[in-house]
Order: sequence, then C-alpha cells, then structure tokens
Amino acid sequence: MPDSAVFVPHFHWDREWYEPFQVFRHRLVQALDTVLETAEADPDFRFTVDGQMAAVEDYLEMRPENRDRLAALVRAGRLAVGPWLILLDEFLCSGETIVRNLQMGWAAADRLGGAMPVGYLPDMFGHIAQMPQILARAGIEHAALWRGVPGTVDGHAFRWRAPDGSEVRTEFLFDGYDNGLDVLLVPDRIGSALGEYAGMTAERWGSDPVLAMAGTDHHAPDPRLASWLRRAAQEGRAITVATLDEYIREHARDEVTAVVTGELRSHVRGNILPGVLSVRLGLKQRMALAERTVDHAERMNVMCSAQDDSPFLALAWHKIIESTAHDSVVGSGTDETCDQVAARLAEAAQAARAVRDAALAAPAALVPVDGHLVANPLTSARSALVEVDVVAPAEGAVLIARSADGSAQPVQLVSEAPTVLSDERMDASDLERVLRRIHRRELFGRLIDHYELTPHSLVFHLAEVPTSGPFDLMVLRREVAAAAAAHPGEWRVRTLTEARASALVPVQVPALGLTSFRVEAGEPSAAPDMPAAPATATSRTLSNGLVEVEVAADGTLDVTGPDGTVLYGVGRLVDCGDRGDSYNYAPPAADVLVSEPVQVAVDLVESGPLRARVRVTRLYAWPAGLSSDRDVRSEQTVRTPVEMLVEVRAGEPFVRVSTSFLNRSADHRLRLHVPLPEPVDTSAAAGQFAVTDRGLTAEGGWGEYPLPTFPASSFVSAGAATVLLDHSSEYELVQEGSALAITLLRAIGSISVNIHPLRDEPAASEIPTPGAQELGMRIEHRFAVVPSAAGWQEARAVALAEEFRNEVLVTRGTGPGHGQLPPAVAGIRVDGEDVHVSCVRRVVDDTLGTGTEIRLTALRDTASTARLTGAFTEATTVDLLGRALARVPVHDELELSLGPWEIRTLVLR
Repeated sequence: MPDSAVFVPHFHWDREWYEPFQVFRHRLVQALDTVLETAEADPDFRFTVDGQMAAVEDYLEMRPENRDRLAALVRAGRLAVGPWLILLDEFLCSGETIVRNLQMGWAAADRLGGAMPVGYLPDMFGHIAQMPQILARAGIEHAALWRGVPGTVDGHAFRWRAPDGSEVRTEFLFDGYDNGLDVLLVPDRIGSALGEYAGMTAERWGSDPVLAMAGTDHHAPDPRLASWLRRAAQEGRAITVATLDEYIREHARDEVTAVVTGELRSHVRGNILPGVLSVRLGLKQRMALAERTVDHAERMNVMCSAQDDSPFLALAWHKIIESTAHDSVVGSGTDETCDQVAARLAEAAQAARAVRDAALAAPAALVPVDGHLVANPLTSARSALVEVDVVAPAEGAVLIARSADGSAQPVQLVSEAPTVLSDERMDASDLERVLRRIHRRELFGRLIDHYELTPHSLVFHLAEVPTSGPFDLMVLRREVAAAAAAHPGEWRVRTLTEARASALVPVQVPALGLTSFRVEAGEPSAAPDMPAAPATATSRTLSNGLVEVEVAADGTLDVTGPDGTVLYGVGRLVDCGDRGDSYNYAPPAADVLVSEPVQVAVDLVESGPLRARVRVTRLYAWPAGLSSDRDVRSEQTVRTPVEMLVEVRAGEPFVRVSTSFLNRSADHRLRLHVPLPEPVDTSAAAGQFAVTDRGLTAEGGWGEYPLPTFPASSFVSAGAATVLLDHSSEYELVQEGSALAITLLRAIGSISVNIHPLRDEPAASEIPTPGAQELGMRIEHRFAVVPSAAGWQEARAVALAEEFRNEVLVTRGTGPGHGQLPPAVAGIRVDGEDVHVSCVRRVVDDTLGTGTEIRLTALRDTASTARLTGAFTEATTVDLLGRALARVPVHDELELSLGPWEIRTLVLR
C-alpha cells in the first residue's frame, strides 16, 4: 500500500456551460484572486491552472495589474499554466484546430514564464487517436487524463501510442480529477482518510505515491489547504503539495508496461457522454464553416497578398479555439451559452472572410470586370464547376466560357432573372423621390447604362458593366425637373435591367492557384463540345457515366458506383423518440419508429449536361413530442415534408445529397440510413489526422450504457459505402451491421435529466434548454455518397472529401472591362496518395525571414511519398510549435518519405 501522497491543488474551469461565459468569469476572478493571495501567503502552496491559458487570459483582462504577480509564481514553479489555450472537445473540431490550440496556449504560457509540459486533458469526452503524436511532436512527453481509458489499464499510468507509433507516458486519473476531495472532507481526519483511500486503491498505485487531485469545477482550494496537509504530515503521513508538472517530473520515472494504442472511447471508468456528438448540430456546422474559412483565408493570404493580416487571422483562430471548449461546441450548455458560441463562431468566420476577400482583391483587379477570378484553396490541381451570374444570351445564341489561353468550355444555363425591376406610376411632383435612390451611378445594386426620358415616361436601363459612356446624375436631375414642370400629371417610371442568368461553367484550376474566365455569347456553331459523359437526369434517374441514381417509389435512392457496386435504399429516414438529454440519447419505453413517408413527390430540377438535379419531397407524420412522463411518443402527429436534393456533376464519382426540413416535433432523433450490400462488423471514420477503425460495440462498465455511436469529421466508410461529410457528425452501424446511420437531428429539452435509462448518474443539473429542441428551425445537411466495393482507400476518399468540402472561390473581376484575361498562376502543389494537407500559411522568423508553413499527414497504414513543387528553394522541418528540427534538401521538387499516419510540418522559403 502506498505510504505517501502528492496533493495537486487545482480547479477545473468550464469557461461556459450552465452559466454563460461572463457569469463564470466573475467567479473565475474571485477564484484566482484567492489563489494568488494563498500562494503569496504560504510558500508551500502550489496550484495548477487546469492546463488552459484561457482562464489566465480571461482573468488578466479583468485584473491586468496582477500579471507580474502571476508571472512571478509561474517562474518560481509554484503556478503551473498551459499548455493549451483551452480544454477542447477533441472530436468536434479539426486536427489543425487542435494544433493551433496547443500553439497559442504554449505561446501565451511562455510569455508568462513557461508552459507546463504536460498534455493535461482532464474532462474531455474521450480522446483522439493522434493526440500522442500531436503532443510528442510538440516536445511533450507526458499526458494526464480521465475519460475513455479501456479496462485493460489496471495501474495509474500507461503508454499511450498513436497510430504512427509515437508515445507519451499518460497519468490515468482513474477516479477523476477530484479524487483528493473526499480525503479532505474532514480536515482533522485527512491522515486516516488518506490511509483508507490508499488501501482501497493500492493495486493501482503499487509502490508509487497516491496522486490526490485536490480541486473541482469552478472553485479555488480552501486557503487553509496547505496548513491542513502540514498538520496531517505531522501525524506520520508523507504528504507533499505539488503542481501536476512537479508530480510527473518527480514520480514518472519508472518504466510503464501497459500500452494503449489509438483513440480512447471506453465507458469503463467514466462516462464519455456520446450524445454531445449529435445535439445542436448547427454548432458543429458553424465550427466547420469557421475552420474552413480561416484555412482558406490563410492560403489566399499566402497566394495573393503581401499584407500582414496576422492580427485578424489570430483573432479568428482564437475565437474558434474558444468555441471548441468541451462544454461549448458540444452544445451541452444553456440556450444563452449556445447562442454565444454560435455568435463567436460567426465572428471568427467573418474575420477570416475579410482576410480572404482582401487577399483575392489584388488578383481580381487584374481580371476585367466582365470576367471572373477562380481560386483553388487545395494543393492539387482540380476540375471544378462554378455558378456565376452572367448576361443572358439573346434568342438563338449560346453562351461560351473562354479562359486566358483562348480555350472554350461549355456553359449550362440554370435560371434567368427577371428584367423588370420596378414599374411604378406617380405624380410628376414625386419624380425627385425616385432620383434619391441613385447613388452616383448605382441603382438597385446595378449601374445605370442609359435612360430614356419622354413626356410622362422615365425608363432606366441597368447593366452589370455599362457600355454607354459617362453618366452625370446632375444632368439627369435638371432634365427630370424640367420635364416634370413641362408635363404635370401622372408619370410611369420603369427600371429595366439587361437579361441576366445563372450559368454553370467548368474550370481547370492549378494547385493552390488562380485562373480566370469570361462568359460571352456566340453562335451555336461555335459552341464547344459537351462533356463526353455528361450529367443527365429524368424525372426519376440521374447519371454521369460514373455513377447512376434511380429514385425508388418510397423516395430512397438506388446508387450504382463506377465499379458496379449498388447501394439500395440510400436516404431512408428513420425517426424515433428521444427522452434523453444533451449528453446521452435515450429511447422512450414505448417508442414509435417512423420510417415510411405518407407521400412522395419527385421533381426534375436540372437535366444537365454539367449538373443534373432531382428534388425528392417526402411527407412524414412524426409524433409531436413525448407524454408528460416522457415514456410514450405522442399520438398527435405533425406532417413534415423533407426535401432531398440529389445531384450529380459531370466527372464526379459520387452523388451529392442535401436534406432540408422545418422541425416541428420535440424530443426525437432523425437518422439517414445508407443500407449496405452485405453486413459488416467494422467502420472507418476520418478526422483529426487519422482514419479510425471501429466495431459494432463499445466497452462499458461504469454506469453509462455503451452505445456504439461514434464521431466522424470528413468521411465515414462501412463496407461498400463511403459518405463524405460537411461537418463533424454522429454515426452508427445499425441492424447488425447492415446499414450505416448518420444522425441529422437530435431534439432534446434539457442539459441533463436526473433519471436517465442509459446513464446511472446525472451529467449536470436538470436545466431546461428549449432551444435544443430546434422547434421552428430549418434543419439542413449536405453530404455525398461514394459506392465502392474496394473501400475508402481505393475510392480515393481522402482526396474526394477535400474536394467536396472545399469548393473553389469565385469573385468577379474589377479591372477595366473587356480587357485581356491574365494567365493562370500555380502555387505549391502536393502529390501523394492519401496525403492530407491541413495548413498552408505565412510564418515569420526573426532570423530566417518569411516562409510558408505547410502541414501534411499520411492518412494510411503504410509508408507514402509526398512530392512538393512550387516557388521555393529551401525547406526546414519544424515541430508542431514551429521550432526548427532539420534542413531538407530541395532539388527542383521536394520529395518526402512519410511513415504510416505521420504528421510532418515544413517551412518553405
């Protein structure tokens, strides 16, 4: 039995949760005030600030005068801060966001005196497979965590191994991050209570001292803690007070034999609360959008701009990272908390969008105003389909897209806009009011090309690009005033615009590069050839030569892939009751499943040849909610139409699907099923620098039923079906592995419920969250289905997922009209099978100057080769904190050998 103990005073600080951020910050300031006063009054006192610098930053915004006091304690090793900016949910953000979280947290801690070199992850709802590699590549050798550890670990430490083989020694907080509190309940009995606890857990500790984590949520330790422990030590107990860093440096020397490889999602020693993957999915969508926008902004900033927009990019990243907190993006907070998370993510996207658009403004100025600039944010060349607003062709003419090299591409007209923007009648005395609408030359968002003024009639002709020469508003005012005086009475005022249309244009864009095109009218004889395998559609079928879709009578889809694989019944919707809460799904005792629509309608939207679309509208009768005891679904039903837009594009080996409905039912879960040709017992899900294999079950044992629901970020694959995703989603293999189910909505009404059929203890207080019912909200999702009998690797799922998630960026030219189009420009190109690029950004080194940082990951279990080409002559491998490791030789191109699942970061100059 252990004869000694190390107490680690700390708190766990949920930045926002059942109270919004500012309410919790008020408590934070009081708590850290107490910590400072206690530490300065008692030299034996130590404190660990929860592994996250956000708590320190939030405090110093309110108490800037205390910065030096905090820094002194950090430098003395008595206050442990960092290494994270915030304690995040690892599965609901990108791997790149996790890296930036660590970078920003480490830098902030360094400015205060130094970061705790421990990957402290105390309360996350499970842990990603690549976390050991992320920590190791930042030079961090230790981790400490609680949830998700499998039952095979019977000690208090294990070696946690990433898929690439990287390892960190991991302290297992098997009794949670507050295991020391029970020992401290009666200060006069600390010695005996510690002896009892040490005896109960002796098999865990062996000869090592007990690690007693002395802290909990939102409370500073009692200022008398150190004196209590001194008194207990005088009674014969070997008791030490330390930071977590001190404990690990002193007691983590012995060899640890237990090894755990990959993600940690076991329920055996703590709840992992998997329902957070699917509640308030709008937050997950906003997270993905913000991450995608800031990634594009950094890439466009490298490609197109010399401007230093790093403050805006840092702001965007900071707000994203704040929102990854494990009680933020998960959606387990109150309605007002979740509203603030959504607003913060919107701000992040807005700041990033401003940088992105400013970067594109420079090359757009080189494109004539009748042309369009296209930017490719990916590091591979691609063919893309863009939709632009153009002048509609005259009757008998066709539209042709031309690029800078003179090559022509076919154009598909999608829709035409009305040409009459207004038609009004008014008295002559009111004509001046019409002129007030004109701002220099702009009217109704377009420009005045010319006008016609005749007695009792004024007609404005608008255009996107005027061709009639100068326009003088003062002359118009004089002419209208004179005409109104000469011709009193009723006037007719019309505003007409040139015929406009939405057009689809195929473009070839270089890797991380730019191209441009213009759309012009031509004779049918000059029209370029359509694709050899065009996209086509009838009222119930779609095809593009690679994939075929047939809409079944029940509104589901039979999808045939390039290899002949057929997935029958794709898009089946299954609605069931949910009497759970934000943390865990739970079926009502008397559940009613609704999977058959009462009505199906199919409409042809577009017939090709570049894009073909069919809209399937299914009408369902879903129960309105649950009974008062929450065990029976309501007999009252709500008729809910669900629209499913099915799309194929020429050249794409997958089917795009988007769903949309207005939710008017409470307490239910809706899933979309992809039936499989034959049952499977494993799935593979991509996210956070890995593709993780999972089975049909999960390990249980604590008090939470181990539902085998799992997270996926960019794609999920099972058997012959791969589904490309727009954002982090929840999935499950159901019907004994015969179908892949993706959750579209989980509508619940409470943060936690006291009595939960699938969880022994509450996860929080029972606080109502009517907003989480999503009533009156339009629920929209988009994804793509890739049929392939050979699985996700042969289907090129890594590359396809990137193309699906990252559309090219299109902006209208702003240069002189009808001029020459600029030539296409290529940037950094990366070639390699299953090589994922998560970052391309500008970095500045005080000694070496400006460079381009690029981060690559080999998403496969065998070695791979990545080839980089572009305008660089030297390369340096750096760690995840940006510290130089080694120079890499460059000969025309840079060839890298990547180990299985390896993350590699380079700076190119």
